[in-house]
Amino acid sequence: MKWSKPPGELVRSFEEKVAGIDCERRKLFGYPCAFINGNMFFGTFTDGLFLRLGEKGAGDARARHGDIRPFEPRAGRPMREYVVLPERVRLDDSLLDPLLEAALRYVRTLPPKNRK
Repeated sequence: MKWSKPPGELVRSFEEKVAGIDCERRKLFGYPCAFINGNMFFGTFTDGLFLRLGEKGAGDARARHGDIRPFEPRAGRPMREYVVLPERVRLDDSLLDPLLEAALRYVRTLPPKNRK
């Protein structure tokens, strides 16, 4: 799969969501992402948004929202703690905000990561 630049609208949406969060923003895979204590919890990838919810949280989100899928930046290599949000979730703050809060709660439980 060829990776493409994220649409400007998606990047603006991402930036609006992280604006009020005390986090580090940097690029990973060439896409804007957000980190707390070096741990990625939210980001853009091609034309979508992803969240880190932990394995249990990701499973719960997929069960609750049948169209949420595992984040798989490389075919056959899913990132088990992460999910990709379908457009209907991305565009509905009443669905997105609780998932983003869950991602924040989860990542804050992780030990800080040392940057290389």
